[in-house]
Amino acid sequence: MSAKVRAASGAAGVEAQLQQIERDGGSGDVDFGRSGTLHVSSLDKPYFENGTTKGALMRYYASVWTALQPHVRDRPLVLKRYPDGASGPMFFQQNAGEHVPDIVRVEDVDTRDDGAKPRIVGGDLATLLYTVQIGSIEVHPWLSRVGRVDTPDRCLIDLDPADDVAFSEVVALTRDLLAIMRESGLPAAVKTSGASGIHLVVPLPAGVTYDTSAELAMLIARVCVARNPERATVERSISSRPAGTIYVDPMQNARGKSMACAYSVRAKEGAPVSAPLGERELTARLRLSSFTVQTVPKRVARLGDLWGAALTPVPSKRTLAAAVQVLGEMLEDAPAAKRPKRARKRSASRR
Repeated sequence: MSAKVRAASGAAGVEAQLQQIERDGGSGDVDFGRSGTLHVSSLDKPYFENGTTKGALMRYYASVWTALQPHVRDRPLVLKRYPDGASGPMFFQQNAGEHVPDIVRVEDVDTRDDGAKPRIVGGDLATLLYTVQIGSIEVHPWLSRVGRVDTPDRCLIDLDPADDVAFSEVVALTRDLLAIMRESGLPAAVKTSGASGIHLVVPLPAGVTYDTSAELAMLIARVCVARNPERATVERSISSRPAGTIYVDPMQNARGKSMACAYSVRAKEGAPVSAPLGERELTARLRLSSFTVQTVPKRVARLGDLWGAALTPVPSKRTLAAAVQVLGEMLEDAPAAKRPKRARKRSASRR
């Protein structure tokens, strides 16, 4: 059954349209006013084991759009498509693909190896909902924006715990990392990864290269490991990591890499969300299960965009250079690391 529902104002109006379309059979056209319409289908299809439907996923993104929009604006999106829902097979899509509706933002992005290629670019709700329409559950923007794709404005540290590490240990290591960043004069934003770990992001000033961002991330990670040799590692190989450790991953800071966006749903059991955190929330009581498509909209309505607020104090290039020097000195002054525990084979990473 097809339905077209009259547009109401803003994201709330889009949310109401999506709800009506799902009630009327699951297929219809969402009216975005002067921007045009977007055809959606199968909104009643379950996407998660708890019954969360494709339509509910779209409504979630409409409900948090005001907070999410600044963090995808002008960024190429890497699509992870789950056409059968979160428990089904997944495949990556980089190019925009054929037959993209006119309402969806597509721009040519220099891929270096293959020249300019069409990429879906974030910034408007219709574009985001189109990615969900074709099976994308998660939102993965680049760390740089179109027009300046060679200069990232965010530096990512990803804490990826082994299967036998309690989340409280990840939280404790996050606090240690924040202390390191304070000592070096750097601001940082913190969010759950939406899987088993935590993401820390340092905002970067304009004109910083990916080489500088990668150097900064590696220095932070190495200082962290030097200070926490029993519970942290920078060993990339899963089979070679010491047992019971947390991988402090600095390796996502490269051109074309992406990260799960703040407020992104993850394709995991329970429809969890990558949720920004205040530092006072980093306690042993923190639970990943607290942040889902059901709970995060109310949290955003109550607290606003914690992620944007945390990323607002952008350091200058001079501050960044000083931080790199201080981090190098920290690494030199760190005590010699204890011999790590013998590695044992574990299951694949759950980032």
